[in-house]
Amino acid sequence: MKKIFLLILMWLPVWQIAAQSELLFVTAKHTDEKILLDGKLDEPVWQLAEKISGFWQYFPTDSVKARNQTEARILYSDNMIYVGIVAHTSGNSFVINSLRRDFMGAENDNVALVFDTFSDGNTAYLFSASPYGVQREALIADGGATRESFNLAWDMKWQVESTRGANFYVLEAAIPFSSVKFPEGSRKWRFQIFRWDLQSNEQSAWARVPQNQLLANLAFMGELVFENPLGKSRPPVYLIPYVNGLAAKDYQTEQVQNTTQLSVGGDAKIAIGNGMNLDVTLNPDFSNVEVDNIVTNLTRFEIFLPERRQFFIDNNDLFGSFGDYFATMRTFFSRRIGIITDTIGRTVENRILGGFRLSGKLNSNWRLGAMSIQTAENPANRIASNNNAMLVLQRKVFSRSNVGAFFINREAFFGSGFQSIQPKYNRVVGMDYNLASKDNTWNGKVFLHKSFQPDDKSGNIAAQAAITYNTRFWNVATDWLYVDKDFRSDLGFVPRTDFFRLGNSVAHTFYPVKGFINRHTPRVVYVQIFSPSMGYKRTDQFVWASYNFELRNQATFELRYTWDYVYLTFPFDPSRTYRKQPLPAGTDYSYSRWGISFNSNPTKKLTWSAGASTGAFYNGKGHSFNLSGNLRLIPYAQIGLTANYDKVILPEPHASSEMLIISPRVDITFSKSVFWSTLVQFSNQRNNLGINSRLQWRFAPLSDLFIVYNDNYFAENLAPRFRSLNLKLTYWFGI
Repeated sequence: MKKIFLLILMWLPVWQIAAQSELLFVTAKHTDEKILLDGKLDEPVWQLAEKISGFWQYFPTDSVKARNQTEARILYSDNMIYVGIVAHTSGNSFVINSLRRDFMGAENDNVALVFDTFSDGNTAYLFSASPYGVQREALIADGGATRESFNLAWDMKWQVESTRGANFYVLEAAIPFSSVKFPEGSRKWRFQIFRWDLQSNEQSAWARVPQNQLLANLAFMGELVFENPLGKSRPPVYLIPYVNGLAAKDYQTEQVQNTTQLSVGGDAKIAIGNGMNLDVTLNPDFSNVEVDNIVTNLTRFEIFLPERRQFFIDNNDLFGSFGDYFATMRTFFSRRIGIITDTIGRTVENRILGGFRLSGKLNSNWRLGAMSIQTAENPANRIASNNNAMLVLQRKVFSRSNVGAFFINREAFFGSGFQSIQPKYNRVVGMDYNLASKDNTWNGKVFLHKSFQPDDKSGNIAAQAAITYNTRFWNVATDWLYVDKDFRSDLGFVPRTDFFRLGNSVAHTFYPVKGFINRHTPRVVYVQIFSPSMGYKRTDQFVWASYNFELRNQATFELRYTWDYVYLTFPFDPSRTYRKQPLPAGTDYSYSRWGISFNSNPTKKLTWSAGASTGAFYNGKGHSFNLSGNLRLIPYAQIGLTANYDKVILPEPHASSEMLIISPRVDITFSKSVFWSTLVQFSNQRNNLGINSRLQWRFAPLSDLFIVYNDNYFAENLAPRFRSLNLKLTYWFGI
């Protein structure tokens, strides 16, 4: 273990680098005048507000002013922030998917506002709207450094109205101070406005952002200065009860089992001080959560799926960012709570009885998180009732870095006399240092975690030291990750143990002055994995060589070559059918593959992507093809189709297989408050044809009536498996 500690100490002194030289700021004037939200900006007070202009282009280049400029003005009252925006365009062929809230920013014309209310460069609130006044909001964590830093599952009350003209559109927004947290007496926040102008193939921002960074990266922001200091943050207490009626049929039992039930429960959101939030839940129900997309898994390990449940969203990064810098493992993963795999391999709900989450900012430098959630026992799957608890304390250091410490405890309570497959408890303690330089040139992580189980307290270590250097032309990364064979986190995502990973990557980006290619990047990734319990025997080696092209119309194209070496430490059947003999443990394989992928111009009404790979696969061959398309019927609907085909050809006595996933989807928005979506998923690997159809009426802010229909069939003979109909009502009461 001395080597691990030396690696950790080696990276701690990495210093911070200077940021952008130009500091932008805008002053927001206080007003007591009533502003009618109609998307017209015709109140006289708007003309008195200071104008934000001079946006810089981010795409296709980052060195000139935007062709289509954006103008914004900001006012505020005692209770509300008002933002007026005029977005100049080259026409009125606006690009949007539909009228559904929480659209994807890169696929829709929109203007986004980012408020870093604690000015820490780590967390922020994002509010954006399309030319049709469709809203989305997101929480930004980890400095906005990666696409995983944005959580669109967060919902909050605010309003926006719009008008459209021949060469412009106008947005008029009102954001309650109660919808965000901020320090009492704030005089300024870090602030950014950026824009996607798809019909002109242009992206732009008020504070200039280099193309090697994401457009919403929190390292690149101006300042919003308030004319008078702000008072206290006064979020209301929200009570969010629900009533859910369920009728279901299970055809997989000896006799068809009919179930009808009525559930009542709810959540409460209670503000604690200026930066903390207490979430309380009692008998929660997550039946309106969108179903996960089915994917083909040809790896030996579990696949990570994102959290979608609203209760776990606020400050989810505070709890869920501990672990691998590259997110291949997470020591805490909230999806482990309330979801289990049943005896026939289905993912089913493990009922949450109740619990709380306290999380947020103590001040500009300190964050605190505490959670305790109790789940019900599940005798059929030999799962005991569990208390799932976590305590987190995080401190900002330097300009945008932080240090965090945590304690996780999963404690089982046995009550029904069945023999559980779980130990009495699992506990994990640890500390992470997350590096983010002022201009985001340097990013990295150092962590050390240790787990404890009954009669198992020695070793059990996980540790990492990783760093990335990212400039306009170069991206270089190195990584050391160690996970002991006895390390265990029952509330985490730890797909493998007993390994030491050594990885390096280098990429160089070229920016042609002329031609249809905007930039192109060759990249090489080299990873080796060793097994400490086997005397550091090499078990995996991986080389990825790719060449990425970004075209001036925003289409992308990639060529890649991969070479793998694998030593199997346990038997493995890539088809996961187990019809024949799996590849045996103790055997090794070397194989290489070629691949190609293409994503079309995202501004068109019909967009599509395609990819293929072929070559050797273990001791046989493998071929993969994928195709997806999306048709926008602006502004009311989009129709999509995704298809994935994988063929694995292995010599006897191993199983060859053909795996097909077909997923059509229809999303219709009758208005900005009534939505209907239907997703069909066919997978022959899972022998399942699933239909999820959901009608949603948002009859009040964040309050919904859902009708959700689920139907599942065996793919082989279309015999029914499971069918359910939910009628659910939720309402947000503000006190």
